[in-house]
Amino acid sequence: MASRALWASRAASYLRISVFHRGFSTVLKDLKYSDSHEWVKVDGNSATIGITDHAQDHLGDVVYVELPEVGASVTQGDSFGAVESVKATSDVNSPVSGKVVEVNEELNNSPILVNSSPYEKGWIIKVEVKDTEELNNLMDPEGYTKFCDKEDGNH
Repeated sequence: MASRALWASRAASYLRISVFHRGFSTVLKDLKYSDSHEWVKVDGNSATIGITDHAQDHLGDVVYVELPEVGASVTQGDSFGAVESVKATSDVNSPVSGKVVEVNEELNNSPILVNSSPYEKGWIIKVEVKDTEELNNLMDPEGYTKFCDKEDGNH
């Protein structure tokens, strides 16, 4: 009984925090999204990549993130690592092609950041983008929201 009450209060405090930070939207405006639920934020030819709030919600608590090596090449649509949760292991695909210039080492000690802060502290890699034209293959926030609704059967 006590563990159920603790779980409920943890869930309530998590919900309060997420609502406080992001309003009711789990899709950020200045990002592009892939149909495999990764996000990318591009600044010049530098791209930060992670998995979406929608993806982490479906995965459940993340227990391990497999990171690529700095210097590795990534290709749009291809896997560069994996996220392991209590429910499943899921490949993480790159929304853009390029070279890995940084990996989020914090995830080695705190993989749960992918859940608690998917768009900020839970980023996975930073890439030097080879071709910014590839961004045209990705969804904008509105397109991604519709895609998730359809996938979840809320059309």
